[in-house]
Amino acid sequence: MATERESVELVGDELVGNIARAALFAALMGASGYVSFPNPVSPIPVTMQVLVVFLAGIFLGPVWGGGSIALYLVAGGLGAPVFAGGSAGLAPLVGPTAGYLWSYPVAAAVVGLVVHGGISVGDHRVRTARLVGAMVAGTVVVYAFGTVGFAYVNRVGLESAFWTASAAFIPAEAFKIAAAVGIVRSDAIAAQ
Repeated sequence: MATERESVELVGDELVGNIARAALFAALMGASGYVSFPNPVSPIPVTMQVLVVFLAGIFLGPVWGGGSIALYLVAGGLGAPVFAGGSAGLAPLVGPTAGYLWSYPVAAAVVGLVVHGGISVGDHRVRTARLVGAMVAGTVVVYAFGTVGFAYVNRVGLESAFWTASAAFIPAEAFKIAAAVGIVRSDAIAAQ
């Protein structure tokens, strides 16, 4: 007596792929926190995390890009050593760099919205001006949250916080924007 079995698809291939890509970007975000070095004019270290925020928004779009970075925050908050310099737990989420951390999912979503022109993921191979504009918009989000968070935690004025916690990073952000454009425009990525 042979019985026929019918395959049932519980989750679609697209959803599985999106979850896998979101997990990959969350892991990349954690790994990029280990690429951390002191900023000579700020107590906040320079990391490569904003580059990953940009790339998550560009490649995953606003929903999955922001979601992947939110997953990173959850992992770090639960104790995975994924924040700058390998820190973990709730302290970084309420400390001097908290504004930056909380800005990352929002910034990834903003980058994705500008690049893709909405919440649906389209072709990430847009004009360079749009790509750079999206990352500048994402940087504004990061700097706004970072400045406010730094000012609140350190009880300093917004102007002082801006110069210490944001303006000090402009050269690094310009480098990260250039790197992201190079990655997006690389032949290996564009062929996919």
